Amino acid sequence: MINGIDCPKNILSIKDTLETLQGKWKLLILFALGAEPKRFNQIAKEVKGISDKVLSNELKSLETNTLITRTAIDTYPPTVEYSITPHGQSLQRVVEELHLWGIEHRKVIMEK
Repeated sequence: MINGIDCPKNILSIKDTLETLQGKWKLLILFALGAEPKRFNQIAKEVKGISDKVLSNELKSLETNTLITRTAIDTYPPTVEYSITPHGQSLQRVVEELHLWGIEHRKVIMEK
């Protein structure tokens, strides 16, 4: 029991969330897109260590789950921008809290 909530009955929503955001890249991509739309290479530069193939797959997954949108801009050469949707924005508070927790966690670990 967590805070008086019967876990087996209510765990499905957490399971769905974890399945949607699983992996080490999706939250980082959402964090990178939080401020403004970005092109593929801009995201790749901010999310260091991700391969182009993995980034492409993660962007498709985030788009499928309506957390981001992909917009093709009619230019030559063609340009594509990714931006966070209102549904994706609903995760920003969670992403920011994880960011802040991570800062504090690093301090605790570094003090050991």
